[in-house]
Amino acid sequence: MVAKSLELLSKNLPLLLNGLAASLQIALASVLLGLLLGCAVGAAHLSPSHAVRAAAKIYLEAFRIIPVIVWLFVAFFAIPIAFNLTISGEAAAILIFSLWGGAEMSDLVRGALTSIPVSQYEASRALGLSEVQLYRQIIIPQAVRRLLPGAVNLVTRVIKTTSLVVLVGVVDVVKRAQQIIERTHEALTLYAFLFVLFFALCYPLSLLSHWLERKWPA
Repeated sequence: MVAKSLELLSKNLPLLLNGLAASLQIALASVLLGLLLGCAVGAAHLSPSHAVRAAAKIYLEAFRIIPVIVWLFVAFFAIPIAFNLTISGEAAAILIFSLWGGAEMSDLVRGALTSIPVSQYEASRALGLSEVQLYRQIIIPQAVRRLLPGAVNLVTRVIKTTSLVVLVGVVDVVKRAQQIIERTHEALTLYAFLFVLFFALCYPLSLLSHWLERKWPA
């Protein structure tokens, strides 16, 4: 039984790795764009402008309340039909995962910045530091330490969520596994492979997140 399963995986490993590459490309692009967007929106949460803060909050709540899969269907099915556009599954996935990741990241950034005591702002200004010096030397280094564990955890969530791309026609590792199952009827072996694969990708990141939390407690 084990030998048969290993033989099956060995024969189909190139296909599975091809699908894994597609999954990781979408995850990597989404993480990078989401981090950049999240930092900008996180700062907007603390803007002195009420309108800017309100827009940032609406954006965050929209992606918190509405499931990612619904947004994915909107981007891939509804928007192309409404505006007569052609959007690939990969583009729709990167767009939605980036926006979702950006929303989650923005809340982490907001929390990291607001967790720093007001007294540190006041003391730094009293010492004559400019606003640029205040944030570069005092606030941002502390905020990054508070932010990193949650950011690493968010990366694991993005990697896991990429499995949804199969629903919009992207041939990722899950789709490759399904194709092999349809041909060989060896569902247990292929789903076990997916289990081990996602565990191997995400567990080290989970350990890193916990290690950062212990190293830099808030």
